[in-house]
Amino acid sequence: MPHDSNAHDTNELLDCIKICAECSTLCARTAQHCLRLGGPHATAEHQAVLQDCKQACAAAVGFMARGSHYSNTYCRVCAEVCRECADDCDRIANGDPLMNQCAQTCRACAESCERMAGAGV
Repeated sequence: MPHDSNAHDTNELLDCIKICAECSTLCARTAQHCLRLGGPHATAEHQAVLQDCKQACAAAVGFMARGSHYSNTYCRVCAEVCRECADDCDRIANGDPLMNQCAQTCRACAESCERMAGAGV
């Protein structure tokens, strides 16, 4: 059976849209959680990284979903912001399950977006 590269590309695109949407939602939840935790979790810097990640992921979803020729640019930026968010969450998580989940999801999103950016979505 011949390999259908369009189906493969479509699946990768849909997977990336899905993980970006999940990451955006999780960053929003984590931001609220961190405000309740207080201390280093509630600093302006950490909150800004979470909000930037939430917005970058949401923007990437929109650009990919409509097949914009800017998708690869947004995916590249999204990957960069997701990696920063993951590192920041890891830095102050101190075993917190939601923050660990956020860091893990951000890394998965970054990897997916890097693949999409490299593919020139």
